[in-house]
Amino acid sequence: MAKRKSSRSIKAQSIPKGKGSQGRQAIVIGIGAIVLVAIIVGFLALRNSQAQAPTSQAPTAAGDIPGVQAFTGLAQDHVTTTVNYPQTPPVGGPHDPVPQTCGVYTDQIKNEHGVHSLEHGAVWITYQPSLPGDQITYLQNLTKQSDHRLLSPYPGIDSPVIITAWGYQLRLDNANDPRLMQFIQKYEQGPTTPELGAECVGETRTLKQLGQ
Repeated sequence: MAKRKSSRSIKAQSIPKGKGSQGRQAIVIGIGAIVLVAIIVGFLALRNSQAQAPTSQAPTAAGDIPGVQAFTGLAQDHVTTTVNYPQTPPVGGPHDPVPQTCGVYTDQIKNEHGVHSLEHGAVWITYQPSLPGDQITYLQNLTKQSDHRLLSPYPGIDSPVIITAWGYQLRLDNANDPRLMQFIQKYEQGPTTPELGAECVGETRTLKQLGQ
């Protein structure tokens, strides 16, 4: 009789084991559902953030230099016609097949040539013609220190000095602002240059000399 009781006892004890297995299975399914929901939520959040990204050529704050604006979605087409650039001076976009030779100019240059120079890694310093003479001299000396610097007056700009690289621009109240040199050090032949290593050599005439 003791053996029969023992057998029934063993059978009785085997029943909860099945229920425990079902419980573990339910836990695994629950965890899987939570992970799936987390993945879906993460995907939707990423898609939403991408949809709210800056549109093409829209300015955004850039880098660790206060005041620098960044522009994206700039075309690199070569054209022989006049381009209506959305920025003044332009920060990139379609441009003349010939870059402007880097250096110092005392008259305004053609936008389309200047933009091609930006594509080659040049920084283009423009200034209001009314800028004090000592500041112009400083900018001229600064420009001559590198073969990827371009300087020219630009009538009608809204700041005394504006420095531009491909996709980046900074407005300054005077040429002595330390951010000018910081911008040059960061963006002249910088890692964001579309055609890094290309020479800044080509057109040498100004708008006046081109009859424009």
